[in-house]
Amino acid sequence: MNEIELMMESGSSILLTPGGYEQLKSELEHLTLVKRPEIAERIRDSQQHGEFSEDNSELDEVKFEQAIVENRIGELRAMFGSASVMDMDKVPTDRIGIGTVVRVNDLDWDDEFDIRVVSSIEADPNKDFVSIESPLGTAIIGHTAGEEVKFEAPDGMKRVKILSLSK
Repeated sequence: MNEIELMMESGSSILLTPGGYEQLKSELEHLTLVKRPEIAERIRDSQQHGEFSEDNSELDEVKFEQAIVENRIGELRAMFGSASVMDMDKVPTDRIGIGTVVRVNDLDWDDEFDIRVVSSIEADPNKDFVSIESPLGTAIIGHTAGEEVKFEAPDGMKRVKILSLSK
């Protein structure tokens, strides 16, 4: 077993691509260095203007936004506590694993496309990053090029053929 397979089986770590790691790190920096101070300043402004009445909906909105930002900061910090950046040189190409780029043919629509199998944290349909926990990701994990795979999607049974694997 390679390093990525061991981490997946042990469940001890969240595997991130280098790009995913950097994106989440940037989000954490933005929240802590930009958003948090902005919110604190808005709360201070409300205090200075005597806007602390029980029916101050603007202050309530700022406090709600603050709670959302603090919650996300906590989530990201916890995630980084158990995250590992995968070595892209060790991404499997003999069979599908986390990090693998997969060329598939949707047999129902005869449509070919590429996806990258990633952790659920990095999943992004707009970038064709498919979570290993999604119906498609779960169905194809461990399969090899040339295989046909059936899986249940939210809109019904789907069939894909795995055309090729790469990093």
